[in-house]
Amino acid sequence: MHGEGYARLRVELTYLWRFGRRPDLERPTRFTEWVQWRKLNDRSPDQPQLLDKVASKKLATHLLGREAVLPLLWTGEIMPMDRPFGAAAMVKSRHGCKQYRPVRNDAEWRAAARRSERWRRRSYGGWLDEWAYRDIPAGLMAECLLGDGRTLPVDYKIYVFGGQATHIQVHLDRASDHRWILHDRDFRQLVPSRDEPPPPRSLKAMLEAAEILSQGRDFLRVDFFEGCTGPLFGEFALYPGSGLDPFGADWVDFELGRLWHAARKERSRATKGGDVRQFRQDAFGNAIVGFPSPWTDAQNR
Repeated sequence: MHGEGYARLRVELTYLWRFGRRPDLERPTRFTEWVQWRKLNDRSPDQPQLLDKVASKKLATHLLGREAVLPLLWTGEIMPMDRPFGAAAMVKSRHGCKQYRPVRNDAEWRAAARRSERWRRRSYGGWLDEWAYRDIPAGLMAECLLGDGRTLPVDYKIYVFGGQATHIQVHLDRASDHRWILHDRDFRQLVPSRDEPPPPRSLKAMLEAAEILSQGRDFLRVDFFEGCTGPLFGEFALYPGSGLDPFGADWVDFELGRLWHAARKERSRATKGGDVRQFRQDAFGNAIVGFPSPWTDAQNR
């Protein structure tokens, strides 16, 4: 069996283990199946830049402006012994997911430095066949920690299909009792929950920003925080939950899958012979726009 065959088998067995059913990878109908399909079939060359947490900030800054991006305090390959800034921060790997530590003092900085050694040594994404993480430079970063410094801020994750923001996933208490609630565009909960978080003040601007960043893609999740004056871009997600997180109701999985299918069909029609563009970086890390790829003219807004 060749490498592609092994990858498909891994994806099928992992999905079977998680949900008790095999995914339909030929004609996906569920959102969770489409994520598996993307792992195996979508090789858009700019996906590593989208998942690179440093490069994605450059793209968001280029399209939205510096004031709409969560500030980056430091980036490098190895964390220095002494903290290079005084503000509270969130230390993350730039090349992985769910690799983060809040830092509010020197002791937490040293603890994060020890943990970060494991992040740097291990490539991310291989075991779940999330191929786009493979080519991201191994490195670390620190960005501003919003809020009171004691609790982690609320995460707003916008689902965008075919350039249209359709759903808002709200993540609460990530450091302790992590849970999330999915809403439609009008911020109505899809499944009843013990939590009823209010909509962010900047919901309209958040949806608009997510649509600008997602033009030309059948599906992209765009993550934001609520800032003092508006939304602050955090990062992108191509494989939410690796397609292995169950939704609160089965119909949600099918509905999001329907949206992905429709967006993919529409993008396929729109890009035939069209003038589409992409974001990439030059050797110095500067944003360059105007090269063939699935991106559209959103970069010129």
